[in-house]
Amino acid sequence: MSEGTGKKAYEGRSITVTFEARRCLHAAECVNGLPEVFDTAARPWIRPDGAEAGRLAEVVRRCPSGALRYELADGGSETPDRPTRITRDATGQLVVRGELSVDTPEGPRAESRAVLCGCGQSRLQPYCDHAGPCGRTPPG
Repeated sequence: MSEGTGKKAYEGRSITVTFEARRCLHAAECVNGLPEVFDTAARPWIRPDGAEAGRLAEVVRRCPSGALRYELADGGSETPDRPTRITRDATGQLVVRGELSVDTPEGPRAESRAVLCGCGQSRLQPYCDHAGPCGRTPPG
């Protein structure tokens, strides 16, 4: 994966985890789920061999934005949720899970998880980047 695309691959013996930094919304599902693999203070910050591949895949699937993805060494990858679900969270973001084809400025992109902009102010359209009101925590 190229640094220019904002993606980086972290290869382990049984699983490769890919991280797309510009899509990360800091939900911390990864860090809280497997701190022995995901440690933002360490370099590299993702160490795929720090946990069993099945457990790591389970935690990666918790990433709501799709910034984290995985591929198993045997060629297996994430199976999209069925049926596809679209929910709007309290801030207005559209949280989407399922078999998706997302239209991006670079063309259609196959996805299984994404957080889409609900306010139109994201600089990462159609994905949310926390730039507008839908990416901010509501008061209260």
